[in-house]
Amino acid sequence: MDRIPISKQGFEKIKKELEELKAQRPAIIQAIKEAREEGDLSENAGYDAARERQGMLEARITYINSRMPLFDVLDLDTLGGSRAIFGATVEIEDMDTEETKRFTLLGPDDADHKSGSISVLSPMGRALMGKEVGDEAIVDAPRGRIEYEIVSIQFLGAAGLNIR
Repeated sequence: MDRIPISKQGFEKIKKELEELKAQRPAIIQAIKEAREEGDLSENAGYDAARERQGMLEARITYINSRMPLFDVLDLDTLGGSRAIFGATVEIEDMDTEETKRFTLLGPDDADHKSGSISVLSPMGRALMGKEVGDEAIVDAPRGRIEYEIVSIQFLGAAGLNIR
């Protein structure tokens, strides 16, 4: 697999999540032990719930551990330029509706559509990557092809994006 871009702040957040997940292991093991001591496991809802929690926890830990070596940690405060790249905040205009949108291009583990960031690997992110102001970006969306024009590109850094 290729390298996965992530901001320094996003990487620290994932490391913290991993530590917190690992810290939950003893409590889950204890819950399983206590549920086992109740007897018949075939109808023991507490045991089933604890085992399910353990499975989900271990799956997330495994997932994060598998991604950690692939991360390409980037400092948002050092990025700049005239092209839409990781860390750029890009304003676009739908050429049909003249509606404008603004996105910050981040990695898949950083991106949060609710806060205005999208993954560089998303269809929109891929269409924007490498473009300059005035360029056209075409996105194949469920409603069909959408043509956008790049209106502006800025690099706000971590502070400007409220990434912590």
